[in-house]
Amino acid sequence: MKPTEDLKKEHESIKLMLRILEEVSKRLEAGEEVSSEHLDRILEFIQVFADKCHHGKEEGLLFPAMEEVGIPRERGPIAVMLYEHKEGREFVKRMREAVDEYKKGWEKAGREIAKNAKNYAVLLSQHIEKEDNILYPMADGRLSAAAQEDLEKGFEKIEKEVIGPGRHEEFHRLLHKLKEEYLKHT
Repeated sequence: MKPTEDLKKEHESIKLMLRILEEVSKRLEAGEEVSSEHLDRILEFIQVFADKCHHGKEEGLLFPAMEEVGIPRERGPIAVMLYEHKEGREFVKRMREAVDEYKKGWEKAGREIAKNAKNYAVLLSQHIEKEDNILYPMADGRLSAAAQEDLEKGFEKIEKEVIGPGRHEEFHRLLHKLKEEYLKHT
């Protein structure tokens, strides 16, 4: 499997979490109670799986490999992806702050979580489309078989050393649990 196919598979999990996040946002906007444990686990998924693991693979390995074959970092698709990663982290930071306030009973925290969650979901949905349809095909067309093999090894190293053994499976169980809770009618 090409490294970009691995990243696309991770996108499927991230898109499922974005659907869950949108449903959670609707409930919060409607004034419904949402489990703070679920909110914490959603943020953990986003911060560890989507950012540390997935974006870590892109920023630490894929983008530098693309630069080596002449795709510039400061402009074009890589620059856009890096900017959007940074923007996404800001939404997640604001969500985390609002979740902390939500746990303390601040009445407007639910709406603040929802606002940032929706902005994050829109940003990441569009971001994923750009990566899947522009950036990854560009990488596949330019990276040699040897470079792709190096990426695969690097991705495995991130899985083991940065994320930790069994974490992907743990996150997939979480996705299944949250899907049952929030998307059972969709």
